[in-house]
Amino acid sequence: MPAGTDVLLVYDKQCPACDYYCNLVRIREAAGRLVLIDARDGGPIMGEITAAGLDIDQGMVVKVGGTLYYGSDAIHVLSLMGTNSGFFNRLTHWSFKYRPVAKILYPVLRACRNLLLKGLGKTKINNLGVSGNDRF
Repeated sequence: MPAGTDVLLVYDKQCPACDYYCNLVRIREAAGRLVLIDARDGGPIMGEITAAGLDIDQGMVVKVGGTLYYGSDAIHVLSLMGTNSGFFNRLTHWSFKYRPVAKILYPVLRACRNLLLKGLGKTKINNLGVSGNDRF
């Protein structure tokens, strides 16, 4: 990937855990520029995510070039592009650089996230427009 390419990270900014992670994660300069996008703001990228049938309430999305990575694949791709600077980035790199490990850990983290958002009384984004799917 050429330097200067935008790597889009789409997540729910109202989730304190997601916001914390997304604001700490760093990618190598050679991988591109990480752009954080709040899924609640909508926009063209959310149109792409919805058209692909991806439920943003159940996983973050990373767009690299024309490819969308969802959930555990998104966190895996970020770990491969990540830097080793700082304890947090080293920890996430080593935790998620192996796809099988990411596939096991991501659902656990997502379940914790959903409990947190339920406790905070947040509503779902429900980008797929599923009837009755507005609460965690």
